[in-house]
Amino acid sequence: MHLAQLNVARLAHPLDHPNLEAFTSALDAVNAVADAAPGFVWRLQESEIGNATDIRPWGDDMIVNLSVWEDLSALESYVYGAAHAAVLKQRRMFFHRMERPSLVLWWVPEGHEPTLEEARERLDRLEAIGPSPYAFTMRQTYPAGA
Repeated sequence: MHLAQLNVARLAHPLDHPNLEAFTSALDAVNAVADAAPGFVWRLQESEIGNATDIRPWGDDMIVNLSVWEDLSALESYVYGAAHAAVLKQRRMFFHRMERPSLVLWWVPEGHEPTLEEARERLDRLEAIGPSPYAFTMRQTYPAGA
């Protein structure tokens, strides 16, 4: 089993706004670090731009990040590693605070690339009932097969 993750963020400004320049200018480098990270498997992206910022299934102001990792340890190493953490620390400058969960994790069979519909269903379930083996968070995790 591999670990899938979806995180969503509501943009504070359009992507071409000067206040988001620090975010947009770091995006390619941060994604390259993810792609090369130990345990990285796959991420949703548009082939032409190499990221998913133009994929807006839930509104023009909502961006998504959907990826698969070998395990939680690999995902945590990336998320809290220097390249991603530097951008993460500035997130309040780029994104509005979400009133609902913005991150969900779940286990998928090796080789499975989750769809946005699948990911949204997991996020909705997390919001409805809280963490469970079906949909959980980095703070409350469950082992594969639980």
